[in-house]
Amino acid sequence: MAPLMNDGTPKAVDVSSDNSYKPRLLIIGAGSRGNAYARAVVDSGLGIVAAIAEPVEFKRRQLGSQYIWKEFQHTPEQEFTDWKQFIQYEHQRRKDSSAGIPVPPGVDGAFICVHDEHHIEVLTAIIPLGLHLMAEKPLATTLQDCLSIQSLLLTHPPRIFAIGHVLRYSPHNMLLRHLIREKKVIGEIVSIEHTEPVGWWHFSHSYVRGHWRKESTTAPSLLTKSCHDIDFILWLLCSPGPDRTTTHLPTRLSSHGSLKQFRRSQKPVAAGTATNCLSCPLISTCKFSAKRIYHDRHLSKGLAKWPVEIANPEVESLLHTSGPVAAESALFSTLREDYDSTNPQSEIDNRAWYGRCVYESDNDVVDDQFVTIEWDDSIATPGSGSKTANFHMIAQTLAQCNRRGVIYGTSGEMIYDSKTITVNDFESDSTKVYHPEEAKNSHHGGGDDGLTQCFLEAIRAVKGGVEVEEAQGEWLGVTVEECVRSHAVVFAAEEARVGKKVVELGEWWDRNVKPSGLVEI
Repeated sequence: MAPLMNDGTPKAVDVSSDNSYKPRLLIIGAGSRGNAYARAVVDSGLGIVAAIAEPVEFKRRQLGSQYIWKEFQHTPEQEFTDWKQFIQYEHQRRKDSSAGIPVPPGVDGAFICVHDEHHIEVLTAIIPLGLHLMAEKPLATTLQDCLSIQSLLLTHPPRIFAIGHVLRYSPHNMLLRHLIREKKVIGEIVSIEHTEPVGWWHFSHSYVRGHWRKESTTAPSLLTKSCHDIDFILWLLCSPGPDRTTTHLPTRLSSHGSLKQFRRSQKPVAAGTATNCLSCPLISTCKFSAKRIYHDRHLSKGLAKWPVEIANPEVESLLHTSGPVAAESALFSTLREDYDSTNPQSEIDNRAWYGRCVYESDNDVVDDQFVTIEWDDSIATPGSGSKTANFHMIAQTLAQCNRRGVIYGTSGEMIYDSKTITVNDFESDSTKVYHPEEAKNSHHGGGDDGLTQCFLEAIRAVKGGVEVEEAQGEWLGVTVEECVRSHAVVFAAEEARVGKKVVELGEWWDRNVKPSGLVEI
């Protein structure tokens, strides 16, 4: 990973022989994550958003007009109705180029920002093209699909491959790890308590009404929401250091959690039989009222970005072109949409229902979960003593995704909250507070921008003659094996939670992963 400045931000290192080279990128999926990475590419000045693949025309044109063609007339190679059309186009473009026919320039890499369950299909098709790739997290929704993607990557010529574990790339967390691993400001780690506070209405938006509400159609919330928190913990405690050789791997884990609040038994009696907020007698008083969340909290204040744009992507444009009345009409039309027993199950499953009562939804992902990971003393890795990590994913919080935690060491403790890092040094009986630079207009504490910049710099380095493995290690600081390992720990934790048992990771690995021959633990 890129070196750190004193404030914890990445230090620019020129490893490219052509410092003016700007990689051309394709964005696959124009949702919130696709837009976040497109913005980060443009803001970085290190790359060019060259094309968008997105089936929803309004979303495709909106991203394109903002980040690609802007006010100019766009050309066919800048937009595709889906990733399949791009694959077909690219094969033909390369065929024509080989035949000496003039063709538009291609792309150097792609951001995969489709829904989680489609990652395996997209990556299986696009890896053979030899592009540099950044896949949004999670890598895939099953362990087998993660292993299949890894196998594909290892059997094709090496290219830069990044995963959307953005927590690794925020200035706050890069400094945090630097203090823990390199500076050892609190000695050897004894234990860590790490919490992801999802946010009370954020959880209802994404994991009760939204796309990620059911395990059967997506995956457990520990994977879809918190796989990068598990990766963050492993990155802090056991990922290889600068020498890329020392890895202190966890020994066992357990997990406990369930869906506690968002279920029919918790529905207020006064709500009666209402299944949609707009026809509910509690429309103005229930804290989870869709009207209160999307309209009162956001649109009525002129806020039409997330989550309003997720409920209806046309609302923001209407607000600016036709005024608040038209925008409100479009929003409420979306919120009134509901289903009953006459709707086909496939129709219910294939979309989100943002006006649905949170106590009458078909959601089943957990809203409160603990994962405890243990490490035994490592004989093979000197200085790696036993330690414990406790992770808590909780929906019922005021804070929204602002991770917080405490790390206990042999000579001090560290308290962090995504904005500051406080180190209490037992030996000097002193306290020092760090204030890492806060990124503006970037989610995850600057992690979106940090990951994007590192991905682009790695591509630039390869273009300048640096070997892929070297550029991957220098700028991204992670291998596909590490990525799959952290995902595997999530799947093992879910097995522990569902089975109400302690999972010995060595045995679990031998049973579930070792047959693939790809990753060792």
